[in-house]
Amino acid sequence: MNIELFFAPGACSFVPHAGLELIRQATGQEFSPHMVKLHKGEQRTPEYLAVNPEGLVPALKVDGKPLTQIVAICTWLDREFPQVGLLPTDSWARAQAVSRFAWMNNTAHPTFTHVFMPHKFAETEAAQAEIKRVNVELFRQHLDRIQNWLAHASPWFCGERISFLDFYTLTLLRWGGFAGIDPESLPALWAHVQKVAEHPAAAAAIERERLQLNVYKKD
Repeated sequence: MNIELFFAPGACSFVPHAGLELIRQATGQEFSPHMVKLHKGEQRTPEYLAVNPEGLVPALKVDGKPLTQIVAICTWLDREFPQVGLLPTDSWARAQAVSRFAWMNNTAHPTFTHVFMPHKFAETEAAQAEIKRVNVELFRQHLDRIQNWLAHASPWFCGERISFLDFYTLTLLRWGGFAGIDPESLPALWAHVQKVAEHPAAAAAIERERLQLNVYKKD
């Protein structure tokens, strides 16, 4: 099977990126990583739009066939490699995990988009500043919610095995630094994310993407 992943450093594509590293380490299944440099507009090239017409990451190609949307990509990877345990196998636990995974993608993630790119949602600087202010507060609430979930999880988000939710948690807390949220103000969440970053699969993806885990800058 030929698997290709199209990712951008620091984007939500880190989640399947780390997942594929775990799959490779656990099963020997190789994949080809393709970096898409968003700041250079590579997501808008004809070559990439042929893979994902929306011009977004992540995208997956399996034997030449494209698949987009992070939840679809990750649930397919889990179904294809169930022995890796990237999502729970128990039907109810799996449904709960997918519910929280979907929430991260359709609620927490768009909130950060409003923080990071308010110009997409308003024209005036005053309106953009208000959008950013409101959504920073919302994003902090989302991180608090994830920290509360982790209070009932051990050693990983879904139990005994590291999962896609752990990788998404790392991504979201890292983004919090760009929103002016000090990760140390969420000590349990920050400790968990540091543990995730030390896992060999996450560490390999972090190295390839050249990520700095804590991007928060004090005034």
